[in-house]
Amino acid sequence: MSGIPAVTLRGMEALPVEVEVEITGGLFAISIVGMPDVAVRESKERVRAALRSLELYLKGRISVNLAPADIPKEGALLDLPIALGMLKATKTLTEIPRALYMGELALDGRLRRVRGAVPAAFLAKKLNIPLYVPAENAEEVALVKGVEAYCADSLAELCAMLMGNEELRPVPPAYIPELPNNVENDFADIKGQVQARRAAEIAAAGHHNLLLVGSPGSGKTLIAKSIAGILPPLTDDELVETLLVRSTLGMSVKPTRERPFRIVHFTASTVSICGGGNNLRPGEVSLAHRGVLFLDEYTEFRRDLTESLRAPIEDGVITVSRATGTVTYPSRVLLILAANPCQCGYLGDPLMKCTCSALDVERYKRKLSGPIMDRIDLQIHVPRLTPEELLSFSDKGKPPESSATIRERVIKARKIQQDRWKEFGLTCNAELPEKIVKRFITLSDENRKYLADMAAKLNLSGRGLSRVLKVSRTIADLAGEEEISRRHLAEAMMYRQTTNKN
Repeated sequence: MSGIPAVTLRGMEALPVEVEVEITGGLFAISIVGMPDVAVRESKERVRAALRSLELYLKGRISVNLAPADIPKEGALLDLPIALGMLKATKTLTEIPRALYMGELALDGRLRRVRGAVPAAFLAKKLNIPLYVPAENAEEVALVKGVEAYCADSLAELCAMLMGNEELRPVPPAYIPELPNNVENDFADIKGQVQARRAAEIAAAGHHNLLLVGSPGSGKTLIAKSIAGILPPLTDDELVETLLVRSTLGMSVKPTRERPFRIVHFTASTVSICGGGNNLRPGEVSLAHRGVLFLDEYTEFRRDLTESLRAPIEDGVITVSRATGTVTYPSRVLLILAANPCQCGYLGDPLMKCTCSALDVERYKRKLSGPIMDRIDLQIHVPRLTPEELLSFSDKGKPPESSATIRERVIKARKIQQDRWKEFGLTCNAELPEKIVKRFITLSDENRKYLADMAAKLNLSGRGLSRVLKVSRTIADLAGEEEISRRHLAEAMMYRQTTNKN
């Protein structure tokens, strides 16, 4: 008995499954074995109704085996191969080509979109066999290069294809534009804030984490959202990584190289951020992989949630462990935090007087977790502008640079980094491990002494010192300079002083 090839998901990985169907005499019954979850067990009713739409009425005792039996099977993506197995067992289809089949069946036989089409496409490519998917999944499968894929709208259409009555509908490769089409928030709309704009450019160029501290209305959120418009486009490898995460969750996948930008509210749960649940699904930190994870009002987040981000933002991966198993998801994110300087929000504000006591201010600062702050490369104070300053910036002087202009510099700097670190499999300065920092980021004796003196004054840890060197390297790349000078080091040190002041 030859089975129908199918897939099941384990994290972002598609695992091969074979669907075997046997029909014997007796009272009608359908049993599914092989560690199916609830969605798979319920497929027998969807499959039965879909086959009835083809005027095929099942009889007898039907056994469906999902092999290998020791791997949990999940999701409705097994509906289609189960239906094909029953068609083969009833001799309705005598020959079914060896290929991967996936799709959810409606009661009238229509094929519905399923999650995991991109991992399945990579599995089909690895096994060197075709892939058959619902038409709604064709757009994301088209983004996977080198896979032979076909799509259908219904079970009846697929059967007609397999019997040779209709031509196969191949999924053509998709064209992916290099640049984003629209920029919702442009840096040209930001008045003043020269230092914050510069920090945002450095963060985008080297993928460095950024903290914005300022009074309400100072423009922190606008600056953070504008960073999406200056990020470089995804490379081919990065695009594949983001596609895998989104497809695993069944989210829509657009043919674009725009980097993810995820905004998280402070009421979010730890599972929604880090991932988990019964099906071990990825969280926001993985959905933002190779893009931006923005935590607005950072001090309002629960302490256990913020502490759970330590390892993901340092290691670039997050391991989710539950009783049902363990999976690892990517989490290489550009973390942006925005916070007020105190509880009332007006500490140091030129217009409003702070009403917090010294004890309140100290208690509030403790919410900025030391270990997390040590992992933030750029820490910037964003002052609120007076009405006169806002009007002067809008009426006089040179207009602010647009996101398009800044993005050109960011792309150029990122290209320098990709060429420099490609032999190590790295794409930007923020990813550099400590051994590469020590070996390849060199300083003159004079600059090394200057950095040591400043690090002692700011009480920087070893991790903080390493991040200063990485930021200095990015600043030099933006300037197109090969050597790191004292000017680059001084600017990088300046971005570490916001949370180190007493």
